[in-house]
Amino acid sequence: MHRAANTAVYAWSNIVGPVMIRQCLKCRVPPQMSARAYSVVPTPHDSEEKEMLHRILRVDHAGEYGANRIYAGQMAVLGRSSTGPLIQEMWDQEKVHLAKFNEILAESRVRPTALLPLWNLAGFVLGASSALLGKEGAMACTVAVEESISEHYNSQIRALMEKDPDRYTELLQIIKEFRDDEIEHHDTGLEHDAESVPGYWLLKNAIQLGCKAAIYASQRI
Repeated sequence: MHRAANTAVYAWSNIVGPVMIRQCLKCRVPPQMSARAYSVVPTPHDSEEKEMLHRILRVDHAGEYGANRIYAGQMAVLGRSSTGPLIQEMWDQEKVHLAKFNEILAESRVRPTALLPLWNLAGFVLGASSALLGKEGAMACTVAVEESISEHYNSQIRALMEKDPDRYTELLQIIKEFRDDEIEHHDTGLEHDAESVPGYWLLKNAIQLGCKAAIYASQRI
């Protein structure tokens, strides 16, 4: 009986072992995240908190998705110019932001906004059309968009701090980090002649009006 039990265990390990190893390799988290074994978003206490958190995550994901599409549009026009590396550097940071929110949405089981197909097209068109005005146009667009996103992140930070800063420590840390990146992009745009594009204030206000509408819609749809 002892020999039979050992044989059964050995056979079972040969069947299950490789499968489990493959699954673990698929699910392995990046090294920088391996120390965190839990979601950055706490389990909601009630439906009100759940709705609040879902709105925050949904709109932040939509914003980072839209920003990625804007930079993609700018690179399609200016990618081979001297401004290309600068735009690519900012885009690379936005890719990190989007990847993080993709991860958070999945682990928190939050659906993205149904408007992603619209933001896909609108973001690319905005980025490309602003880049057609030259480097200054692209930078003006960057200033307008990043100012809107950083202000929105600030409002979320204030709301979470007023609720319970200890409960939302992980989420606050991520939002603050991404907010700082957006402010850096905003300042980069100003440093690279954003305000010198003809009709700067009109262009900036028009883009920011669109950003506010996108934020409002993405929170709810």
